[in-house]
Amino acid sequence: MSILIDKNTRVLVQGITGREGTARTRLMCEYGTQVIAGVTPGRGGETVDNIPVYDTVREAWENSGQIDASVIFVPAPFVREAALEAIETGVKLLLIVPDRVPVWDVMEIAAAAKQNGAGFIGPNTLGIISPGKAVLGMIGGRASSAKAWFFQGPVGIMSRSGGVTSAIGYYLGQAGIGTTTMVHVGGDVIVGLTFPKLARLFEQDNETRALVLFGEIGGSQEEQLAELMMAGEITKPVVAFIGGKAARSGTRFSHAGAIVEGNRGSHAGKVEILNEAGVYVVDNFGDIPEVTKQVLIQHGIPFGG
Repeated sequence: MSILIDKNTRVLVQGITGREGTARTRLMCEYGTQVIAGVTPGRGGETVDNIPVYDTVREAWENSGQIDASVIFVPAPFVREAALEAIETGVKLLLIVPDRVPVWDVMEIAAAAKQNGAGFIGPNTLGIISPGKAVLGMIGGRASSAKAWFFQGPVGIMSRSGGVTSAIGYYLGQAGIGTTTMVHVGGDVIVGLTFPKLARLFEQDNETRALVLFGEIGGSQEEQLAELMMAGEITKPVVAFIGGKAARSGTRFSHAGAIVEGNRGSHAGKVEILNEAGVYVVDNFGDIPEVTKQVLIQHGIPFGG
């Protein structure tokens, strides 16, 4: 299986007629994702690569059928309206690509998602990919590259960096290790599906046998995951690398959500609790493939394409 998306996921693109929306829709379709409709207010009746465009999410649903996921490519100030429209129409998974979405808007989206039994990835995410099945967003670059780099296997990937998400999948693939689903959780201060939430989904997925995580300083996602592991709620082996070792207090590391304040969210604190939880923490990013392979062998988990 995989988590969140597969070859049957029916996808809507909000902002499909914009430059990014059009380009990324084409890439998703080339990979095999079922993009069934797009929405741009005022552009209803048009098409993008033979995909019908509607003025509202409701119109898209009524004319194209059930929508499982929406990929949002609208400018940050309009994300709130687009996300709430999708959630209220019944879409259960949103991918919010833009960065710098106002925090209060994200909090309102989170409240609406919880009330309606929906979830969202991002903001500030490159996306999610289940190799050989579907991709949402722009992760993996060109469809031809994504098809060549990533293949199905036993490892789930969670990352706070978009580029690193692809890099982990690529280097694992070079080592002969395939993946079930790769998720860039997003780089903003508040994001929807965090490491703990994703880990619970991976825990329930029979084909995911181990996890690889790229964490960063700032926030508490890594600490929360460690607590779940110590509580016995996450039982699958986890390999992790934490970026930002040299960062000092008050330093922002790459993303808005990666900033250390005092001892909160520090590299040392994250590494300590992850080690305590039994995570295989690597000191060097380049060691991830070999350590992952050894962990899979140690746990008797077959791997390969």
